[in-house]
Amino acid sequence: MPFLFLFSLHCLLSDNFRAPAKSMDRANHSVVSEFVFLGLSNSWEIQLVLFVFSSMFYVASMMGNSLIVLTVTSDPHLHSPMYFLLANLSFIDLGMSSVISPKTMYDLLRNRKVISFGSCIAQIFFIHATGGVEMVLLIAMAFDRYVAICKPLHYFTIMGPKMCIFLQVAAWIIGLTHSVIQLVSVMKLPFCGPNVIDSFYCDLPRFIKLACIDIYRLEFMVTANSGFISLGSFFILIISYLFILTTAWKHSSGGSSKALSTLSTHIMVMILFFGPCIFLYTWPHPSSHLDKFLAFFDAVLTPFLNPVIYTFRNKEMKMAMRRVCSQLIVNRRIS
Repeated sequence: MPFLFLFSLHCLLSDNFRAPAKSMDRANHSVVSEFVFLGLSNSWEIQLVLFVFSSMFYVASMMGNSLIVLTVTSDPHLHSPMYFLLANLSFIDLGMSSVISPKTMYDLLRNRKVISFGSCIAQIFFIHATGGVEMVLLIAMAFDRYVAICKPLHYFTIMGPKMCIFLQVAAWIIGLTHSVIQLVSVMKLPFCGPNVIDSFYCDLPRFIKLACIDIYRLEFMVTANSGFISLGSFFILIISYLFILTTAWKHSSGGSSKALSTLSTHIMVMILFFGPCIFLYTWPHPSSHLDKFLAFFDAVLTPFLNPVIYTFRNKEMKMAMRRVCSQLIVNRRIS
């Protein structure tokens, strides 16, 4: 299932996905059929280094997140709410890294970096859909830790299979709704030139600046819909984790020390996800270089760091991964 989703995503974002120029122009009252990226750097040497760097981390991210999904689904010891949510997070990271990284790596080897209008819209949609789902999943994981630490006797009653499925469905509904709301606001914008985006991917803040109308209200809507939601969710999570940490500290013991280790992992992932989002969508006058660095970090490094953080700081996950890898090697030898 994850690979079918990623294959469809790759086809949709490839440059071969082009709507006929005339019909696209009529639909959007626009004369722009493609956009040109300025990219990450003008230096060929730097672009080559970035290509190698992003390729390594993309492959590592795909392998790491795929291994987490495979381990959680195949190992009975990990069939618990916390690992169910973690597998969902890894699945979303598979999609998130595939929305931007393949196109970015391809463009790093090209002098002229272009993307069709339709592919640009598709990229915006998937960025906000996967980002919205991940945001809700991080909140769900905080709720799971709250119940596990503050209400341990009622944990499996509250976090039953129905609650896990509800959180999963709610994450997808909220993520898709958030993305559709963003797209509705930009689909009918007129683009009559220029068509140069000072970035390496399509996203709303720089995309809407190319429209041929006053975008003050639209910029405010984008900031409110993405920036303030990210900022608000971040503060809610910070307060929640402070409350959970205080409760865990009061009941300090061997079990609580394990809980504190798990919480520190969740907090690191939360900061990695929300930090760049808050800056990109709420900073009024972003620096182009810093903006690109944070976007590159968010697109390439964050999906890789999530499985690394969760794996290296979780003995149970490491043991389960060894069991799965051993079983795969045995099965391969037999076949």
